Amino acid sequence: MRKFWQKNKKTASAFVVAAFLVAVLWFFFWPLNKVVEAPGEAINIQPMVKIKGEKPLKHNEFMITAVSISQAHPYSYVWKIFDPHIDIQSQNSVTGGQNNADFNNVQKVYMDSAINNAITVGYQYANRSVTKSYHGVYVLNVFPQSDFKNRLRPADLVESVNGKQLTKSTEYVNYIKSLPENAPLTITFKRDGHQMVVKGQKREIVKGFNGIGITMIDDMSIKTDPTAQIQPGQIGGPSGGLMFALQVYSQLTHKQYNVKKIAGTGTIATNGQVGEIGGVDKKIIAANKSGAKVFFCPYVKPTKMNLALEEGHRTNYQVAKETAKKYAPGMKVVPVTSFDQALHYLETH
Repeated sequence: MRKFWQKNKKTASAFVVAAFLVAVLWFFFWPLNKVVEAPGEAINIQPMVKIKGEKPLKHNEFMITAVSISQAHPYSYVWKIFDPHIDIQSQNSVTGGQNNADFNNVQKVYMDSAINNAITVGYQYANRSVTKSYHGVYVLNVFPQSDFKNRLRPADLVESVNGKQLTKSTEYVNYIKSLPENAPLTITFKRDGHQMVVKGQKREIVKGFNGIGITMIDDMSIKTDPTAQIQPGQIGGPSGGLMFALQVYSQLTHKQYNVKKIAGTGTIATNGQVGEIGGVDKKIIAANKSGAKVFFCPYVKPTKMNLALEEGHRTNYQVAKETAKKYAPGMKVVPVTSFDQALHYLETH
């Protein structure tokens, strides 16, 4: 009887240990259908930017700021209790419902566009030669109501519609707008280097609007003198545009500024306009950890209409100011709507 009890005791102990190990493994490694967004790094972009014949900057350091995105696990919710700077989001809210491959492709398209725009702005403001060429448009997203849902994918390069070889997104929008409701559409595009054709028609995307139902971005290449290259590594997305433009301009003009470490975020258009981005609170934290004293932040006027469309009903600048006041009081958050404004601040402070 005693032997039987001892045997059962050992079995029970082994079961408890096994259950504990399974619980630990589940807690730390079980993947949830969510992602963790946390402050990433503020990265000196000088090593990424190469301009033929121009020396690297020595006095100033321009930094792009990133948001870290990682797979969520059960322990992430405990981590969130102790770290106020992380968020746990559904994968769909971050990727827009795209699979990992499509999401990564779109982020690369965004980054390539941001680089071309940044170089263009930097060269234009430095009065250096830059020539733009347009080759078509990339698909960024296909709406569920579109007749081309599951036919076109993000990062497909549209080359023609109904045989018309247009080169800019505005040209495609105007052409499709000129067609009658439910007009047939034949789209020729490239995917992974292979040319493909799909057919469909205009449809009602939202009430009162009949269209193709895709968002797009121009496929643009540039030629500069001297030649310039920006190699961002694994970083994707459009939010480094402003900082890349400031780096390029400063290298071309050999400008020096009183502020040594300059961080920031914001998209850049070829006319120098700066646009809003996501995760600005986390980028403030990353910039502060790097020792940045200035942070350029996109600004839009907080009207009732704008706030209704903003995430959390707050603009980038409102979020950035609030975050800096609490966690980075020694860092100046500078609101900018254009490259001009950012440059003016550096030259006058």
